[in-house]
Amino acid sequence: NQINPLMHLTNRMDTISLFIRALALGVRLTANLTAGHLLIQLIGTAAFVLFPIMPSVDALTSVSLFLLTLLEVAVAIIQAYVFVLLLSLYPQENV
Repeated sequence: NQINPLMHLTNRMDTISLFIRALALGVRLTANLTAGHLLIQLIGTAAFVLFPIMPSVDALTSVSLFLLTLLEVAVAIIQAYVFVLLLSLYPQENV
């Protein structure tokens, strides 16, 4: 009879843990994508400002911006894959 209240407590803690894990994954995904977008915005602004001053540096900045955009797309795909994979694995731990 004494084990029964402890089982209810551990079940509640496991349920809360599942929600916190999903929330932490969402925060991680959002932070990684936001960091990439901010970097693209900063380099894009630099390219816009440098165009009238130094066209050669602007061309280099534009090429690096394009490559960074490709990297950002790859990171977004990997982050989404990891998010879905971990989100599907977490409930299986409690079965």
